Amino acid sequence: MKKSLNILSIETSCDDTSIALVKCSGTLKSPKFEVLYNIVSSQIAIHRPFGGVVPNLAKREHIKNLPKIYNQLLKKEKGLERKIDAIAVTVGPGLEPALWTGITFAQELSAKLKKPLIGANHMEGHLYSNWLSVAQVKSSKLKVKSEKTTPYALRPTTSIKFPAIALIVSGGHTILLHMTAINKWTKLGETLDDAAGEAFDKVARMLGLPYPGGPEIQKLAAKGNPNAIKFPRPMLNKQNYEFSFSGLKTSVLYYLRDNPATNKADVAASFQQAVIDVLTKKTMRAAKEFNAKSILLCGGVSANKPLQNTLRKLAEDSGRNFVVPDLEFNTDNAAMIAVAAYINSLQKNKRRLKIEAQGNLSI
Repeated sequence: MKKSLNILSIETSCDDTSIALVKCSGTLKSPKFEVLYNIVSSQIAIHRPFGGVVPNLAKREHIKNLPKIYNQLLKKEKGLERKIDAIAVTVGPGLEPALWTGITFAQELSAKLKKPLIGANHMEGHLYSNWLSVAQVKSSKLKVKSEKTTPYALRPTTSIKFPAIALIVSGGHTILLHMTAINKWTKLGETLDDAAGEAFDKVARMLGLPYPGGPEIQKLAAKGNPNAIKFPRPMLNKQNYEFSFSGLKTSVLYYLRDNPATNKADVAASFQQAVIDVLTKKTMRAAKEFNAKSILLCGGVSANKPLQNTLRKLAEDSGRNFVVPDLEFNTDNAAMIAVAAYINSLQKNKRRLKIEAQGNLSI
């Protein structure tokens, strides 16, 4: 294998179309990543009127945006196609119509450039986004004309010490992992019903807030009292690492029905606090049980500042390192897919993912 690989990666698992070019090097013990480009085209404005992601609309936009973003990259980076060593694409989990658009585009590009194609797990991408915090990033949104190189040197990768506990929280998943190495982990538990991000979106709709619900709940909650309403903390006292947010969501529904004149900011703040309490306390319980040296937080919901701040304080007060990706890598992006593909490529005995849409793929 070359000392470094330039991986062009494609992410279309849901409603963000993203292509990145990442220079990857190093070993499993000390991987290094330089994000040369990480372009993301958001579909929020298109799905907002529907209160959530419409799969066929997402597919249509991916089909339109993929060549547009790739052509943008071709214009920005002279001789781009000669510099690509491999192509990576998300194969799951996600919305299958959306996944197939990225896969088809990647297959055609792989055949055209005669470069190997690597399938990547979207959830592994979120997990490995924690290793992007030290990258030099040349970033551009689709509609942004100017571009600058931003140094991400907030902490060295050595701050990720093992064993570690990783909490992955997104719109479709809530998973707790025990990691003994970058490529070795055991799933301790996951949600039995709604994921944390899904609960945020559903409660936001109850409160009349636009999609996506997470940022809107956080904004409204900042004006409310998190102790105003005693919403339940589902499964908090269960001696396991499973999660459940369906009952909490239903409690909010009944509260709003029975208290139509309530302060919505208090509802948002109290709901958000209930979610944070469950996520952080179960994470810290796992950290104590497994003598974790580090706590990793990742996935779209990890962009929530109160969640970040609470878990950071709990981790640092207990003498543990706390790591969360920078905002650019919290949400869906192709840079994290390149990282997942590279780390997988370093493992000679790891089974390669089939290049086909796998909507329910697990980590």
